[in-house]
Amino acid sequence: MRAHRRSERRQAHIIGGVTTSSPTALALEALEQWPKHRPLAALVSGPGAGTWSRRSIFAEPVETRLVRIPAGLDASSANRPLQHELRALLRRTPAVPSAHNGWIASISYNFGRVLEPKAHSEGGAMDDRDWPVAMLCWCPDALVLDHLTGAWTVVGDPSRVPSLPLLREAPVSDDRAPFSVGPLEPFVDRVMFEASVARCIELIHAGELFQANIARRISAPFHGSTRALAARAFAASGAWFGAYIEADPGRTIISMSPELFLSVDAATRRVVTRPIKGTRPEHTAPRELADSAKDAAELAMIVDLMRNDLGRVSEIGSVRVDSARQIETHPTVHHAVAEVSGTLRPDVDTTALLAATFPPGSVTGAPKIRAMQIIDELEPVQRGPYCGATGLFAGDGSVALNVSIRTIALSGRGHNESPAELDGTLDYWAGCGIVAESKPEDEWLESVAKTAVLMKAIAPSDD
Repeated sequence: MRAHRRSERRQAHIIGGVTTSSPTALALEALEQWPKHRPLAALVSGPGAGTWSRRSIFAEPVETRLVRIPAGLDASSANRPLQHELRALLRRTPAVPSAHNGWIASISYNFGRVLEPKAHSEGGAMDDRDWPVAMLCWCPDALVLDHLTGAWTVVGDPSRVPSLPLLREAPVSDDRAPFSVGPLEPFVDRVMFEASVARCIELIHAGELFQANIARRISAPFHGSTRALAARAFAASGAWFGAYIEADPGRTIISMSPELFLSVDAATRRVVTRPIKGTRPEHTAPRELADSAKDAAELAMIVDLMRNDLGRVSEIGSVRVDSARQIETHPTVHHAVAEVSGTLRPDVDTTALLAATFPPGSVTGAPKIRAMQIIDELEPVQRGPYCGATGLFAGDGSVALNVSIRTIALSGRGHNESPAELDGTLDYWAGCGIVAESKPEDEWLESVAKTAVLMKAIAPSDD
């Protein structure tokens, strides 16, 4: 391990020091200044997360892999071949292994349908966007911004990293945004959403399950720079676990997630998950959320689920609840958050960890399989990247994945010569945890609150 660290230090080249610009401003500036002809995969940290999200990473993918269900197979038959494909990819090691290079990836919620074939219903949600099961960008060379010190370093080969004016002190301006978003249209209107919530509550009272996360999708025409949209989105959200991936011409993901799904320390094999359950708009007092017995019950159920998931792959006796519930304030909302951890068994690799825990329990429900079946019955369209996981499978064996909530999925016609340009459709989802005490009208209002960050991103002048 010591030799590995010496090798990494030799290849981590400091290219700048602290400036008076905030690290967040520097990260957004780097996003917008990335060369237009070079594709980009980036993990962009927001302020306030401390050790959980200290660094932002910018890289040009050397290779992109789109993982799909093999032709001729359905989801129920694809488990073994897809796990085999992912395992082979995730075992790849960069020439200079680091915690800040490797695969920057998005794992679709639909991977859960592959891992657990019973988790979808007959004639359930339709696939109208054709998102891959996973999109992986191989990034052995990267620019890394330390938000604590404001310093930039290069990991890997410096000649493969763009030379950018990253350290100038000009602020990022909101008026540099060459994109347009058409009228937002919900696929499911308020009446339909509240009816789905009411049906879920009926099933809970009937003893079918304890909780399910029910979401709705809104869409709009999109034209222009996805990077400019991402810069606005990260500025508006302050996302602790932000991600931006140009994985394929015509497909881009912008995740403004505040939620950590999995963090794995390669040295100690300690795995941490931080589920969120319970949300209030930022204009309300945090005490309102803290005092809510209904929201506390939601989180307690998911904590129990995540304990069970981690217990499937952790050493006996190592799983613990580090924090049962605390209130965190993020831009636009307050959240109730827990923390659960464990120590992975020696025989467990990253693919096995995903198989045991995916999709994240906070965006499915309890029990997980029945909740996923009901989601498939009540949501008319498949989620794609939403409620999956986005982040880094690092070269040194560590893992950092968000829960892909607050996520924009862009699809349409791309441009090979300018990877950030896209003409097509913007999709965004808002979901709510439904329990026996839920009220359909309240869940609708919560879903509206969760779209506030999107509205800030596409119309910042209205703030």
